[in-house]
Amino acid sequence: MAFTLYTLIQTAILCTNAIAVLHEERFLSRIGWGVDQGVGGFGDDPGVKAQTLNLIRSVRTVMRVPLIIVNSACIVLLLLFG
Repeated sequence: MAFTLYTLIQTAILCTNAIAVLHEERFLSRIGWGVDQGVGGFGDDPGVKAQTLNLIRSVRTVMRVPLIIVNSACIVLLLLFG
């Protein structure tokens, strides 16, 4: 398998899919990253854990519909061009 731009794009899509399917109650709370974890007080700088949780929630919220479209396009391209 060659190292091409399409391979990089496909890798980014797979990583985004992996983030998008993480479930807070079933997976993240088991490792201590649930909804109530990482909440700081007013004026406190959020830590790395809180920022990572915020990134996961943002990706799951914003990228839901675009991921469906991009995944469908990738499937069609793979079916057409192998």
